[in-house]
Amino acid sequence: MTPAPRLISPVLIAGCIIIMVSFAIRASFGVFQIPIAADFGWARADFSLAIAIQNLAWGIGQPLFAAFAEKVGDRKAIVLGALVYAAGLVASSFAVTPEAHWGLEVLVGFGIAGTGFGVILAVVGRAAAPQHRSMALAIATAAGSAGQVFGAPVAQWMLGFMTWQSVFLAFAAAILAVLVVLPMMRATQPPATKAELEETLGQILFRAMKDPTFAMIFIGFFSCGYQLGFITAHFPAFVTELCGPIAPGGILASMGITTTSALGAISISVIGVMNVAGTLLAGYLGNRFTKKYLLSGIYVLRTLVAAWFILVPITPATVLIFSAVMGSLWLATVPLTSGLVGYIYGMRYMGTLYGIVFFSHQLGGFMGVWLGGKLYDIHGDYTLVWWVGVGVGAVSALVHLPIREKPSVLPQPA
Repeated sequence: MTPAPRLISPVLIAGCIIIMVSFAIRASFGVFQIPIAADFGWARADFSLAIAIQNLAWGIGQPLFAAFAEKVGDRKAIVLGALVYAAGLVASSFAVTPEAHWGLEVLVGFGIAGTGFGVILAVVGRAAAPQHRSMALAIATAAGSAGQVFGAPVAQWMLGFMTWQSVFLAFAAAILAVLVVLPMMRATQPPATKAELEETLGQILFRAMKDPTFAMIFIGFFSCGYQLGFITAHFPAFVTELCGPIAPGGILASMGITTTSALGAISISVIGVMNVAGTLLAGYLGNRFTKKYLLSGIYVLRTLVAAWFILVPITPATVLIFSAVMGSLWLATVPLTSGLVGYIYGMRYMGTLYGIVFFSHQLGGFMGVWLGGKLYDIHGDYTLVWWVGVGVGAVSALVHLPIREKPSVLPQPA
């Protein structure tokens, strides 16, 4: 008797480790906003544009790295991504002008693409049995959240005894060290139907591009990137400057959190902690309910909690409540969106197709990060850019409803 396929596999474990370290570094960049701006006297928009370019480069690089992985090999794509990531971090540590950072963040963004969702989720999805696929994608996504839990606090801690340049060098060493798990990422045959095996990459791209469902998935992912990009890059500074004081004898003070800057870093960690549970729940529900309705519900909840937060006084309590609720919804969209792409268009070229959809996410990330800095410099606060995020979240909730959630090619025996 053939043993039942297992959920946990070496591919899943290795993928989780790679994506955890990659996202721990990525999630920490908001912590560097104030130190770098203070070091060089840059405007807030200067560093924001650098991170916005990083998000855009990540989005552009995602389908390229995914296509490279599908044509040349998954592990070669991951190695290339790690090398580019490390090169971008090392070079950024020597940059002294905004223009230099803008150019070097392209390397960092491409590095994240090679070690992030587009490549890793495609490998994990192909390695997983159909009955475990949604949960395996959720676990790999949650690993990114786990990296976020310690990424920002570790960066804040390291800045206490070393320069931001040294922290960048340490992070470069970390992303290269993670390649030791690469042998576990053994190539797996895509669980493709006969129709999928006979279809070329060009054919599937043409079919997807003329499909209104693919366009709606693409548009819907924009707000996710906008909200995540803005919060990751600006929330620590937002909390540092606008949050009410921390009570000297309160619970936070007893935990060593005595400043709003520390609270800003911890808020990113709280988002990461809650997202582990939220993403796993999304993966569990994605195997049992219609994914498009789950996605629409997530965007509705994001819209409501963001509107609530900006309307109430910003205190340590509301910061933590917002971080916990938003965290539970943070990357819950990723296993559902990637699973939706794989379910509708097949697993063989899932990486490339999801990479194209992810470009919309990163285009939103670019807008969220850049607008956050630009409008802050113009108005002196983040209120307007926050309300834009509320609006695009509502649009995403609506645009998912007409999606046709069924395979676009009828399955045939392989």
